[in-house]
Amino acid sequence: MSENKQPDKTIAIINTHAPFSNAAGKEALDAALIFGSYEQATSLFFLGDGVFQLIGDQNASAIEIKDYLKTFSALEFYDIENIYVCQQSLTERSLTAHFHINNVQVLSKQAFSQRLHQHNVIYRF
Repeated sequence: MSENKQPDKTIAIINTHAPFSNAAGKEALDAALIFGSYEQATSLFFLGDGVFQLIGDQNASAIEIKDYLKTFSALEFYDIENIYVCQQSLTERSLTAHFHINNVQVLSKQAFSQRLHQHNVIYRF
């Protein structure tokens, strides 16, 4: 008797908010770490103002909010290696591809969309 194993679902988490404008960025990161802890194939996408979450040397203490951006360094321990950013979002905000985490892939708007739609489940924060 052969076992009919269904393919694992792939999860995409889209970050669309600046890091300290609301709780969405932290909630997206928490969700990614939870999925990763259950060995779910999880990818992170950064679009619009969400690209600001990838910029280093931000000081959250000035607005008395806990800096969750350092937690991005834990992604590798949860095997979350697919991290994508939209080139157009960077360009529109005059940002360069210098990020505080490694292995971020900068994709054109079209490639970003294609990669996103390869996932079974998409969460937007």
